[in-house]
Amino acid sequence: MAIEIEQPSVGLSRVAVSDTHGEDSPYFAGWKAYDKDPYDEMTNPSGVIQMGLAENQVSFDMLEEHLEEHSEAINWGKNKTSGFRENALFQDYHGLQSFRKAMASFMEQIRGGKAKFDFNRVVLTAGATAANELLTFILADPGDALLVPTPYYPGFDRDLRWRTRVKIVPIHCDSSNNFQITTEALEAAYKRAQAMNTRVRGVLITNPSNPLGATIERRVLEEILDFAIRKNIHLVSDEIYSGSVFSPCEFISIAEILEARSFKDAERVHIVYSLSKDLGLPGFRVGTIYSYNDKVVKTARRMSSFTLVSSQTQHLLASMLSDREFTETYIKTNRERLRKRYETIIDGLKKAGIECLKGNAGLFCWMNLSPLLEEPTKENELALWKKMLHEVKLNISPGSSCHCSDPGWFRVCFANMSEQTLEAALKRINIFMEQRNSKRNIFSSQ
Repeated sequence: MAIEIEQPSVGLSRVAVSDTHGEDSPYFAGWKAYDKDPYDEMTNPSGVIQMGLAENQVSFDMLEEHLEEHSEAINWGKNKTSGFRENALFQDYHGLQSFRKAMASFMEQIRGGKAKFDFNRVVLTAGATAANELLTFILADPGDALLVPTPYYPGFDRDLRWRTRVKIVPIHCDSSNNFQITTEALEAAYKRAQAMNTRVRGVLITNPSNPLGATIERRVLEEILDFAIRKNIHLVSDEIYSGSVFSPCEFISIAEILEARSFKDAERVHIVYSLSKDLGLPGFRVGTIYSYNDKVVKTARRMSSFTLVSSQTQHLLASMLSDREFTETYIKTNRERLRKRYETIIDGLKKAGIECLKGNAGLFCWMNLSPLLEEPTKENELALWKKMLHEVKLNISPGSSCHCSDPGWFRVCFANMSEQTLEAALKRINIFMEQRNSKRNIFSSQ
């Protein structure tokens, strides 16, 4: 039995009582609804299907097979005793050199060798969440702002704002041009910040985009970098889905842009990466900051002592990522499987009469349910979201939780489940659309 303790009126810090965590967002509320009634094909077939979690399980079997064939990676190598001692006592917050080298090499592989990474600039963090927060602490002071294109990952409200007390000023993008970032939108966001007497310290982009599931074109990346140079601010490129692009030729890293410019103005650019999405290992909490700024690297390494990756995890993954034959096969196969999943959900939604933004990357699609809204308002969008969650029993993320300015868009994840569960989800959507269309026909004939 839980022990109930009377809560005194003793005060807490501003961070503790702040509401900027975003926990009340529909994004997190959907997760809670799933946790209370999780779908299971055998034991709870009427439960909530989790389509709000961007997790990659489509290639997990390849990781398991590799570990079975290379058990020494788990068992501390051939000499278990000395291997255990070496890793258990290791405390250097630079991280294992073998792992940083393997990580830099893996990042190059994902980009088809079109960009090079120096392992000495790789700073390890406990996931991309920690990497983005740590960078925000380094680049901005409380009260300053980062410009972030909408729609954006709902967790950024927590990661960038909560403990740092830094503001997010949205760069408003909409469906009129498929949510592409424009110079006009960048300038408008900058001017809004100025009107609020707020100093802008940088632009943060996700490429490929979460929640759009689409890569940013080279021309647009050039414009964003030029904007950052004109304003003398930083550019953070979160590229955690760079290995989840269905066709590698469609992804351009900001690192490629810098190399093409002979690294001019590179000191203002910082890349965030993680193994949570491309490798499907969110539980291992492995993220990186790669900065072209020496002071940022030095400070990030100092601050990373608050967000270290365990030596055991580094040892295991250094072994896996150093196996070039495995990583090449994994990257290729994972892309093919994700593309197949994407095509499955897009085709299924199309049969139900639902369109999506054209995507080419990620673990989700950007679904357009705006035709189902009586009026294009946030309130109607959330009413539809509640119906999808509590009646259709699908947890999808409403666009308003991503700060989308166009009501009726939803992020739908497809890689965190089996093919059978995805088919069950599509069947539910089809039934929902058929019933809705049937009711509409009845009303129109009266």
